[in-house]
Amino acid sequence: PEGARGFASGLEELLVVEENRPIQEGQIARLLYNPSVRPERDGNTDATGAPLVPSEGELSPPQVADAVRRWIERRVPEAVGRLRPRPEPTAAPAAGLMRLPSFCSGCPHNRSTVVPEGSIALGGIGCHGMVAWMPERRTLAVTQMGGEGANWIGQAPFVETPHLFQNLGDGTYFHSGLLAIRAAVTAGVNITYKVLANGAVAMTGGQPIEGERLEGEVTVPEIARQLAAEGVTRIAVVGDAPDKYPRGSRFPPGVTFHHRNQIDRVQRELRGVAGVTALIYDQTCAAEARRLRKRGEFPDPDRRIVINELVCEGCGDCSVQSNCISVEPTETEFGRKRRINQSSCNKDYSCLEGYCPSFVSIEGARLRKAGGGAADPGGDAPFAALPAPVVAPSEVPFDILVGGIGGSGVVTVGALLGVAAHLEGKGCSVLDVTGLAQKNGPVTSHVRIADDPERLHATRIAVGSADLAIGCDLVVISGADALSRMSASTSAVVDTHVAPTADFASHPDLDLSPDAMTAAVQGVAGATHALPATRIATALLGDAIATNLFLVGFALQRGRLPVSLRAIERAIELNGRAVEMNKRALAWGRLAAHDLAAVEQAATPARRGSDLVAAEDAPADTVERRVAFLTDYQDAAYARSYRDFVARVADRERSACGDGPTPLADTVARYLFKLMAYKDEYEVARLYTDGSFRRQLEAEFEGDYRVSIHLAPQFLPSFLGRDRDSGRATKWKLGPWMFAALGVMAKLKFLRGTAFDPFGWTGHRRLERRLIARYRQVVEGMLASLTPENRELALAIAALPEHIRGFDTVKERHLEEVRSKEAELLAAFRLRAPGGSSHTS
Repeated sequence: PEGARGFASGLEELLVVEENRPIQEGQIARLLYNPSVRPERDGNTDATGAPLVPSEGELSPPQVADAVRRWIERRVPEAVGRLRPRPEPTAAPAAGLMRLPSFCSGCPHNRSTVVPEGSIALGGIGCHGMVAWMPERRTLAVTQMGGEGANWIGQAPFVETPHLFQNLGDGTYFHSGLLAIRAAVTAGVNITYKVLANGAVAMTGGQPIEGERLEGEVTVPEIARQLAAEGVTRIAVVGDAPDKYPRGSRFPPGVTFHHRNQIDRVQRELRGVAGVTALIYDQTCAAEARRLRKRGEFPDPDRRIVINELVCEGCGDCSVQSNCISVEPTETEFGRKRRINQSSCNKDYSCLEGYCPSFVSIEGARLRKAGGGAADPGGDAPFAALPAPVVAPSEVPFDILVGGIGGSGVVTVGALLGVAAHLEGKGCSVLDVTGLAQKNGPVTSHVRIADDPERLHATRIAVGSADLAIGCDLVVISGADALSRMSASTSAVVDTHVAPTADFASHPDLDLSPDAMTAAVQGVAGATHALPATRIATALLGDAIATNLFLVGFALQRGRLPVSLRAIERAIELNGRAVEMNKRALAWGRLAAHDLAAVEQAATPARRGSDLVAAEDAPADTVERRVAFLTDYQDAAYARSYRDFVARVADRERSACGDGPTPLADTVARYLFKLMAYKDEYEVARLYTDGSFRRQLEAEFEGDYRVSIHLAPQFLPSFLGRDRDSGRATKWKLGPWMFAALGVMAKLKFLRGTAFDPFGWTGHRRLERRLIARYRQVVEGMLASLTPENRELALAIAALPEHIRGFDTVKERHLEEVRSKEAELLAAFRLRAPGGSSHTS
């Protein structure tokens, strides 16, 4: 009180700026009520009644500056002309992606948060709250810890929805969630609690959950007994190993056990039971399992999953089934395929349920460095002619924004720069904005360095104030918040590699092109250097984690860092992690800034993966490459029919649209090939035994390993059976002996399409042959009325087979979607044809 009165004595006006709801303002008002000390006061609202600052979220320096600006403009009008202009926020890029946090690779939430068709769920506190931005999971809202499902108690009598699911983590369950379950039982509402028992408080670092015994943790039998005691009518345990509980595990009567593959069926059963039911999903937290494996305290299966990229259809069903971020796209001449990122894979194996024959298990293998080994020749010879980098001035604070993906070393970059500044006696502040970054979300580090520490005030870089932006992830650095920190005086060094976002799991055609995002950075920043840093660093040093220091080295050599090379190298040494690799990454980044062509030439490892040609490296004559492929697929006559048809399309296109490029013929060349090279049993056998897959494995693994293949034969459904819910054929794991059988089958390709073809009589094989004939018929029909005006529509129609992907029922589903789109486009094409009419058949 005395301090407040002393501060206010003699003043005409006070401005009170505080976060959230006003507290000090009311206290000050009461203290200064004495008429002798009563200045005019602004606080919660300004003189006009408008909110002074937002009462929710973070209170940023620009918001405080704006409040002070408005106060001065009203109080001292003559000072308005001397105020710094209010910075305008930078607009978000029009075509950028968003990197939302997502579940870890192999996280049990990937499976446990799925709800049956026609049902909805509610979220709560914990990692499962992230399903709120996953529309396909139909999870509506979150609530406070311990209130899970309590909002349904009030809603249930007034809505037509008869039942819902409520997600609940075991940490929250032990903390207070059991009280909400008790309330729901008392209220008699229809609700199924899905309790995830993963053994750790995963979101905040994997702390143990203390159980009813002081020396133990919460166990699934304990949860089941508590639920039964509270009056839960039906309890089911679902997990990746439902048979792990021996007799005498002390489960209450009536509990049933199911494999996680049956979760849809179990949930449908539970939602039909009146009252409160429970599904206990029993699977260890993936992040905690990874930590324990590194310490040797958790089983580490000697088994890895690999996708045969030539067999892969790019349908994305493996991502749909697993929701796993380790299933990544790989762009090839034959379209987008899938691969498993072995560095991030947590060995959950859910991707095996993808309905295709491209998955194999590898046992006894060791990961080989990228490209069969790092391309870095070692020694200092490559850097001998490098001039010493110029240190950027920092009399005025120098602001560095680093943006990337959580867990990829972005925070380490900020820490290294901070230590380097400290070693040189400079002041430094580092603010790491992480949020849910540990769940693959965005993270930014605001690094501010000044010769005089007293010049550093706010730790966050202000709008338009960044001197340097280092984009370790293009998606993050091109986001609205990062762009708002840049201006024409900002230098940007960005990696053009685009790591897939969480949306890729449900959107297989997600545009991962870097062009729009790179343009967004270039449109705001001044000098922008965009380079394929991930590809270069991985090739040179064998690990993508080297990318960040590679970018730092590039910026350092360009004179855009206010610390010296010696200080950064010493900071790397003090950090003590991967010292030699990080120093080499820094040196290669410096050389890239000086001579990028030389670095590109050095980064020439052997191609990872199969014999697929990367899309940007595809030969100009794609037709001849496909002719060779189809000759191996069937025979020369089959390939010749393909070449002749494409040539006929090109001739007709030139006749109708003039000499020049033939985009329609190019499109037909790509997609007629796709249809003609359909992957029947003979082709799958050939692609496994012609040597290409063996080369893919040898490029990625080493050691004496054992290979098994996962197949779901569709020609013997009566023997092997189909799942009664999904209609899919049962998938079997077949050992190395199967490759010998596939070798024999590949030699029988001459039977394809003949009366003696045992597979050719199945419905799907007949359908695939009809699709080829249908495509030729449609293209011939368009050529008869092709004009320059309707060629764009013809291109769209000719490219529709791009979306006919997958195997069996997955292919059927995609085909139905394509047929609807085809009818729409054909109708539009006919309207634009000479003499066209909407009634043309």
